Amino acid sequence: MRTRVDGQNQQLRERLQTGFLGIIAFAILLFLLVQARFMLICLAIAIIIFSLTSDAISAIARQHVPNWLATTLALLLIGIGLLWASATVVSQVNEVVTTAISYAEQMQAALPALLEWLGPNAQETVDTAIRNFNLTGWMRSAAGGASDVLSAAVLIFLFVGFMFAERVWFPRKLESLVEDPASAARMRQIISSIMHRVNRYLVVKTLVSAATSLCVWGIFTAAGLPLAGAIALLTFALNFIPSVGSIIATLIATALTYVLTADVTTTLIVGAACTAVQFAIGNVLDPMLLGQTLRLSSFGIILSLAFWGAVWGLPGMFLAVPIMVAVMIVCAHIQWLRPIAIMLSREGHPDDGLADF
Repeated sequence: MRTRVDGQNQQLRERLQTGFLGIIAFAILLFLLVQARFMLICLAIAIIIFSLTSDAISAIARQHVPNWLATTLALLLIGIGLLWASATVVSQVNEVVTTAISYAEQMQAALPALLEWLGPNAQETVDTAIRNFNLTGWMRSAAGGASDVLSAAVLIFLFVGFMFAERVWFPRKLESLVEDPASAARMRQIISSIMHRVNRYLVVKTLVSAATSLCVWGIFTAAGLPLAGAIALLTFALNFIPSVGSIIATLIATALTYVLTADVTTTLIVGAACTAVQFAIGNVLDPMLLGQTLRLSSFGIILSLAFWGAVWGLPGMFLAVPIMVAVMIVCAHIQWLRPIAIMLSREGHPDDGLADF
């Protein structure tokens, strides 16, 4: 009897020890994720770009084009694309800063008037917040963020270049790592399925976000409002954040319209038009193109957005869904992690990705 009790106590101690070690490991991992956030975000984006372009390079190579030539062309296009994206972001930030200086006094008068129906206390609070707003500090932060975009573009390009250099040797490294051709083939299938699902999601989201941002740009241009390009770029980026991104983009567009015009009628028209565009594209076009590609839990997506948003900020919210797809597929193949995959799936039947093959 005593031996049985001692065995149970030993088992309990081992479980507690394992739990404490797990908590310590998670804390260390979280610390590293926060401290190395810039490099890790650039690495994650580089992996996504590499995944998106690998299939294109393979398709070009099948047309009897040398692999080195296809890789060189892909790297050249990636470099041009990153430079163009960085230049676009920097120019739009400069335009926003210039417009903010021009409309600073109008904003101080417009926002308290907008909240007049909330009572004098709310107006006083907003007025105090506006007076305490450090425009110079905000401009410096915006300029610093723009320089970070250029640094990130260079780092992403370097990461992608080295990934392409290692691309040929990856299957051999995988076989040497697991020392079993069947397991290596299965791991390659898992990686390919993750790349396939993430690629499809990103391509569809890019098309949907581009269509939405183009419509918002047309609405702002038709209304004769400045910052049409900046609000379109912001809408394009925020639409990659599921559930809440389109709501935030619409609220920002509506509030910006009132600040720029101080006219309630114009604000309501622009806000209604942006809402209609977001609703039509988000509830008709997006589900039609995306279909059942992800099969993720809506609550799990919100939790993923909250976690990665807290760890990596806004870029983490953009990467939350691709990371969640990868985690679900990997956990579906590991027996003791399968409960996590079940919780992340929509219907409780986690997709292991092998159906793609």
